[in-house]
Amino acid sequence: MRPEFIPVGQIVNAHGIRGEVKLNPAGFDPAFLAAFDTLYIGGKETKVKSARVHKSTVLLVLPGVEDMDAALALKGKPVSIRRTDAHLPEGEYFDVELEGCTVVDDATGEALGKLTRVLHYPAHKVYEVKGEREYLIPAVPQVFIAAVDIDAGVVRVHMMKGLASDEN
Repeated sequence: MRPEFIPVGQIVNAHGIRGEVKLNPAGFDPAFLAAFDTLYIGGKETKVKSARVHKSTVLLVLPGVEDMDAALALKGKPVSIRRTDAHLPEGEYFDVELEGCTVVDDATGEALGKLTRVLHYPAHKVYEVKGEREYLIPAVPQVFIAAVDIDAGVVRVHMMKGLASDEN
């Protein structure tokens, strides 16, 4: 089941004296987040006046935040987006949508466990799966990932020797 809100980061500080706030993305491209007109800061819907990428963060100008004190009042607040506002390419999913899915061996139909965490590496993501054994499965479509059905909560994988953490 798809969550209504996707956590994307946290306000980490003020930027300058004119009320800009610095959003530190959690596993997201800053340019992706800068494109949103509406963010949910601390659970409250907030229209973004402007957003720009600065190094690996997003600098936001928000309504009612006109000085450094107002910006610092938002420090530490979690930031989310509404899932329906986000448009991902076909076959891509947010980590929070995948976590908790049942992982099934495509060849045998055997349930391997639950996808507990999505690890990010430079080449690709890796799915951590825990059941009777622990597996680290590279998130490479058509090689290791056979199919993903978020609505059913199932990820089908092509198993190969060495994916279990206790195998050589």
